[in-house]
Amino acid sequence: MTDWIGETFTSDVGWNHLETLVDIGDRMAGSDGERRAAEATRDALADAGARDAHLAEFDIQGWERGTSSLDAAGETYDQRHEVIALPRSPSGTASGELVDLGYGLPRDFEDADLDGKVVLARSDVPEWYDRYLHRREKYYHAVEAGAAAFVYRNHVDGCLPPTGSVGTDADPVGDIPAVGVSAEVGARIARRADGDIVDVDVTAAIEDATSQNVHATLGPDSDDELLLTSHVDAHDIAEGAMDNGAGTATVVQVVDALAKRENDLDTRVHVVCFGAEEVGLVGSAHLAERADHDDVAAVLNLDGVCQGRDLGFYAHGFDELADAIDDVADRMGHPAYVTPELGPHSDHWPFVKWGVPGTHVYGKTPGDGRGWGHTHADTLDKLEKRDLREQGIVLAELAVELASDDTTIEHRDPDEIAAQLEDEDQAEGMRITGDWPYDD
Repeated sequence: MTDWIGETFTSDVGWNHLETLVDIGDRMAGSDGERRAAEATRDALADAGARDAHLAEFDIQGWERGTSSLDAAGETYDQRHEVIALPRSPSGTASGELVDLGYGLPRDFEDADLDGKVVLARSDVPEWYDRYLHRREKYYHAVEAGAAAFVYRNHVDGCLPPTGSVGTDADPVGDIPAVGVSAEVGARIARRADGDIVDVDVTAAIEDATSQNVHATLGPDSDDELLLTSHVDAHDIAEGAMDNGAGTATVVQVVDALAKRENDLDTRVHVVCFGAEEVGLVGSAHLAERADHDDVAAVLNLDGVCQGRDLGFYAHGFDELADAIDDVADRMGHPAYVTPELGPHSDHWPFVKWGVPGTHVYGKTPGDGRGWGHTHADTLDKLEKRDLREQGIVLAELAVELASDDTTIEHRDPDEIAAQLEDEDQAEGMRITGDWPYDD
C-alpha cells in the first residue's frame, strides 16, 4: 500500500512543528526555551502516534551569553553583526599581538610563535586540503600553543559572525576567551591589525543547568531497536531552523508516517530527540553511556536535513547500511549521496565510535562548511515545506528498511573505527580536542 506516501506529501505535521520550534526563540542548551521545545516535541510525537512520549533530564554545564567585543586598530567591534562569543568561552579579557593564521591548518600552528598572542583563523579549509577542520580543533591548537585568545573568522559573506562551542568533556568551559567575527570584520582586522595589539573581551554567566532528551516508541516490543534521532537545542543567536529544527520536525513527520505503517516494523523504533547537542553531544552521550549497544540495530540521525532537496548520508564504513540506503533511494527515485567516511560531529557518534551501525543524514548544499548554519541567518525562510515532506517519505521508508528482519547490519570492532579515523587523518584533531576515546 502506498496511501501513506500521498498522506505524507500533503501533511503539515512536520512543518507545523518546525514553525513551533522556531517561534520559541532561544533554544540554547539548558535554557527555558530548550525545555519548552522539548515539551512541544514530546507532545507532537504523541499526537503523531508514538507511545510513551516523555522527557528524561540530565545535568549539563550551563552557559548564558553576555557581551563580547574586539578592539583592533583603533576601533571597537561590539555589535552582534560583528562579533559574538563562542559558547562555553570563559569570561575574561585578553590582550595580545594579533596573528592571522589564514585557514588555521595544523601546520600553520606549528610554524608560528603564538605564545601570548591572539589567533585569528578562518572557518573553512582550502579546496586542496583533504579533510574538514572543526572549530574546536583550531581552538585547541591555539590553546596548546599558548595563545591568549581565539578569534574565529567566518568565510561566508553577509555580516554573519559564526557561533559554536568550545570546551571538552573533561573541562566543559574553554581555556581562553573565544569569539566569532564576521567575514567582513575578519578581513578588516587581518588587513589593518595583523601584528598589532588587540583586545578580546567576553562576559558570560556560567553555572550548572539541566537539559533533557525526548523519548518515544513505535513498533513491536522487540529485544533490539532502531534509534531515530535528532537534536532539539539550537544556538541562541537565531531561530535554529536548519540546525536543527528541521531535523526534529522531520522526525515528527517520519513518526506520523510510521504510525500508519506500524505493522511493517519488525523492530522497535526508539525515537530520541536529544538535548545539548550543540555543546558537545551531551544528550546523546548521556544515552549511549547507559544503553546496551548490542541491542541497538542502527542509528538513523537527522541533523541538517531539508537544507537542500537531495540527501547526504555518512555510512561510517558499514557496507550493509550503505546498501540499504542505496536500495531505498533507488526504490523511491530520490538522489542520495553516500560516503563511507566517518563523521564524528553529531548525535550518532557516541554510538558509532563503539561500532554501532549509524548514519548521519543531512541536506546536500553547495559550498563549503556550514553556510548559514551557526549564524543569525539560520532562519525558516531558507527552507521549503516540499523538501521536508519528500525527505520525510524517503526517511520513513529507510526506517522501515532498517527495522526489517531482512536487514542485518553487522557491528564493527571499535579498533576498526579507530584505525579508520587514523587513515582519514581525523585522529590528530580528536586527540587535541579531547574527543579521542580509544586507548593508544
